[in-house]
Amino acid sequence: MEVTRIFDLLTHYEHSFNPKDDVLAGKENGQWVKYSLAQYRSYADDISYGLNQLGIKKGDTIATISNNRPEWNFIDMAIMQIGAIHVPIYPTISEEDYKYILRHAGVKIVFIAGKELLRKIEHILPEIGHVQQVYTFKPVDGYKQLADIIELGKQHESPDFLEKAKQAILPDDVATLIYTSGTTGFPKGVMLSHNNVLSNVKASEGIFPVDQTSRGLSYLPLCHVYERMVNYVLHYKGVSIYYAENMATIVDNIQEVKPHIMTTVPRLLEKVYDKILAKGRHLKGIKKQIFFYAVNLGLKYEFDQPQRIVYNAKLRLMNKLVFSKWRAAFGGEMICIVSGGAALQPRLARIYNAAGINVIEGYGMTESSPVIAVNTFIAGQRKIGTVGPPLKNVEVKISEDGEILVKGPNVMTGYFKDVEMTASTIIDGWLHTGDVGMLDEQGLLRITGRVKEIFKTSMGKYISPVLLENKIKESPFFDQIMVVGENQKFAAALIVPDFEHLRTWCKIKEIPWTSASEMINEKVVKERFKREIDCFNKQFGDTEKIKKFELIDHEWTIDSGEITANLKLKRSLIHKRYSELIDKLFV
Repeated sequence: MEVTRIFDLLTHYEHSFNPKDDVLAGKENGQWVKYSLAQYRSYADDISYGLNQLGIKKGDTIATISNNRPEWNFIDMAIMQIGAIHVPIYPTISEEDYKYILRHAGVKIVFIAGKELLRKIEHILPEIGHVQQVYTFKPVDGYKQLADIIELGKQHESPDFLEKAKQAILPDDVATLIYTSGTTGFPKGVMLSHNNVLSNVKASEGIFPVDQTSRGLSYLPLCHVYERMVNYVLHYKGVSIYYAENMATIVDNIQEVKPHIMTTVPRLLEKVYDKILAKGRHLKGIKKQIFFYAVNLGLKYEFDQPQRIVYNAKLRLMNKLVFSKWRAAFGGEMICIVSGGAALQPRLARIYNAAGINVIEGYGMTESSPVIAVNTFIAGQRKIGTVGPPLKNVEVKISEDGEILVKGPNVMTGYFKDVEMTASTIIDGWLHTGDVGMLDEQGLLRITGRVKEIFKTSMGKYISPVLLENKIKESPFFDQIMVVGENQKFAAALIVPDFEHLRTWCKIKEIPWTSASEMINEKVVKERFKREIDCFNKQFGDTEKIKKFELIDHEWTIDSGEITANLKLKRSLIHKRYSELIDKLFV
């Protein structure tokens, strides 16, 4: 059957794949709880019936605030198959953003995971008059549960109503309203239609070498369009989806599930790589030599180089001696890891692919549903340092000032309640991404920076901070770095050390410390960071060199506000919060 609305994926699943008991799975009380397609559809339908009894009509908005779990999918499909609009909200945003989104979207019903998340919003709910009801997944005193609306639906089952509701939904109707976790100002509500999202699903699905016998592991937030669209791709291909409990348990969950595919952001790959290197440094003698010989060999990896006969022979040997253990860390059956959300450092792409852990990098944005381009498994359609070719139904061109422009069925309907912003973002059908890039001779897209993040020094020279930051973060000493210097004579940086690595280094060097603040103020520590910066400066142009830096004594996190929910720096906030420190750099 043809899939033209997102909820059609369930009928497609039923018609195309063999029945199984783990279409979706989540962990409860230490055990994996699995759901068949019949159970999935039954829960979704009952929630739809319940919503109908509550008076929810086509076009009404319903919010979810939850971690990844099977119930998220039940509600997602239930909302969309009666023509309502799903507003998934990050569990990690600020109270101010919650208040803004719930008001701006006109949300009528909120589904929320449990007490911890409810505590963040319950005191603001009285201020939002149009919220009619809150349902929790787990029992919370004084609140109705998801089970209550399911029971309400069971008591008022009406297949005729549901079928009529589905028939009234068109592919170009808005399916979801996603608020971007912007780096400045209030979040923008991106309206995506069924066709927007499904055009991306259909153009992407052939890239992933998995089928109905495969298992996927999901840990990135489903409220982010990147994870959500891939979630739908796995539905489209009949892949079982297991939802990780949280970031702290992901290593254990990988060993339990032994997934064939997962999506990630570069941050996780960096952390895993750094931990593997840390273990390698503790090896002794010949084992240590072989380990780092393999690492150095992997860092020279390139795709599709059969003529490198000697190199490939050495790599095969290292795969047996060293990299097989790396693959075991990812469950031993991983076929594909899709990296997105931020730039993947080339060294990580090289080392993981050399180790037989296939990492493909893609690029997109919420406004494009989200994928614009992605590396594939086809020779000539992948290259380290690029995000691959544009999807087959997406057109990309580069403007005169280097901005990436996109046209295709994946481009959003517009920004909710903001005609002016929509008109300034989509011009003559072309989505202005705000990213700077180039198409190489093979038609592969390379991202080189952000239009708004590029700044000019007082000497009139342009600097792209993202390029410098991504390069410098190749050092295990760096967790985060923000390059500054707009209208100044030179570039400087605020640096958040990787404190886990730094503590290990201080222990080896016998440097005493009692706190992070004391540690970063040690003269020998500052000198070590200067040597790291000096090393990278040799690779930069004269105007790009980092002349001064300051070390920060705490991590930048989503909760502390310096990083967005999809792990990008909130540059304007950091500038404001650390204004005195930044001023000090240029005295």
